[in-house]
Amino acid sequence: MRKLVLFMHVSLDGYASDLNGGLGWIPYNEELEKYAEEIVAEVGSPVYGRTTYRMMEGYWPTMLDNPDASTHELEHAKWLQDVKKIVISDTMDKVEWNNTMLIKDNIAEEFKALKEQPGKNLVIFGSPGAAKTLLELGLIDEFMLTICPVILGGGNSVFHGDGEKTKLKLLSSRTFESGIIAARYEVEK
Repeated sequence: MRKLVLFMHVSLDGYASDLNGGLGWIPYNEELEKYAEEIVAEVGSPVYGRTTYRMMEGYWPTMLDNPDASTHELEHAKWLQDVKKIVISDTMDKVEWNNTMLIKDNIAEEFKALKEQPGKNLVIFGSPGAAKTLLELGLIDEFMLTICPVILGGGNSVFHGDGEKTKLKLLSSRTFESGIIAARYEVEK
């Protein structure tokens, strides 16, 4: 059975973006890029909310024909073009990016069916709104968090809201030279 895994960069105080929705506080460098490549190797289907999907759809296809694209960018763009992508949105009516599935209704049932299919894990990339919905539905099996050495003091978080406790078991952790801590947790059920 496949797992639904949340991969998210968070500040030390648990925010996935700053008050303006920005991500410039993430110390993205070659070390974090290599770690992200390790994560992508585990992905059967990336999962996005509407906002993240639109950002990805607007950027990655342009890398396919960009002569200035790095090897990493080109490889990632090719992977995204071909992989089955999943978007959760109750406001979108259609998706146009190659090989993309839109889930508007019956989210729990749809994801339970997707998890039963063979293959690699379903991985939510960022998308705090979609992640919060999936967390509230009890569908997330693991969290892969890159905890960045910054306190934002406010912003968008998947973890704030209903007051429901979720117990986690640490599976692994590692520290990067930039001060980022990559931690992987399993939901205790």
